[in-house]
Amino acid sequence: MPERKGVPLPVFKGWIYSIKQAFKQIFRNKGMAVASLFSITAMLLILGLFFFLTVNVNFITENIKTQFDTIEVFLLDETTEAQAQVMSKSLEALSEVKSVEYISKAQAMEEFKARWGENAYLLDGLSVNPLPNSLRVTLTNLEGGDLTAEVCRNMMGVEDVRYYQTEVQKILKIADGIQKGALIAIAFLIIVSIVVVSNTVKLTVMARQEEIRIMKYVGATNWFIRGPLLLEGVFIGLISAAIAFGCTWAIYARLMDALSQQAMVLLSSSLVETGFMMENLGWIYAALGISIGAFGSILSMRRFLKA
Repeated sequence: MPERKGVPLPVFKGWIYSIKQAFKQIFRNKGMAVASLFSITAMLLILGLFFFLTVNVNFITENIKTQFDTIEVFLLDETTEAQAQVMSKSLEALSEVKSVEYISKAQAMEEFKARWGENAYLLDGLSVNPLPNSLRVTLTNLEGGDLTAEVCRNMMGVEDVRYYQTEVQKILKIADGIQKGALIAIAFLIIVSIVVVSNTVKLTVMARQEEIRIMKYVGATNWFIRGPLLLEGVFIGLISAAIAFGCTWAIYARLMDALSQQAMVLLSSSLVETGFMMENLGWIYAALGISIGAFGSILSMRRFLKA
């Protein structure tokens, strides 16, 4: 039997036939195909927005969680480094304190620039370093955090104390709520998309019932008939994924331009970079697009072709 690249020729011709028929069926049922296309694309776009939100919330939350065991003690300008060292020794004597580090204004600015990443050049225009000297107190356990923070507030030479344990707990609850809400919304959208694709393929099957009956009469297998219908759903899913990917890339790039600096100022954390975000989202889109299209086709075919 002639072969092509290790694939038997009848099998190869079967795939070619299925692909051609799939495209013919898409163009033959343009209305429902477009409806399916828009349905899956809309679902993926909304999924992308939820994905942006949850990933960035988790990323920011993880950055803030690193401050769980740390208390920032900001010192008055008139507090000397020698006085700060005395304060450090007093705090290190507490059983709740693991270590105390003195952070000068210059060091604080360098750390701040490192957090800003590629946007650090915006800080070069500052004529005066506005950041204070500080003490970074690392706790041995979180249970003693509130007590230690209160001790720091009562020390001479302290301007302010920053300890975000309560705020981080609130953020974690919000992040958990966002994730659960996103999963419910995504599940609903996936079901709707599968139903629409299923109806599209169902119309194709109904229109070709007589043709399918003849094909089965002359010996065509169920899978020979299913192939074009299955590929039709897969192609619709893939095209939807490509459209959604392009739209979400443009949306996220604009959001990064508009919000990255504000996030750094307000939350001391950057947003997830566009390249990393879209690299992962692209695979998710492709997998969901193919799965929704294929599953919608399979559901439809099972009602007309015996499995």
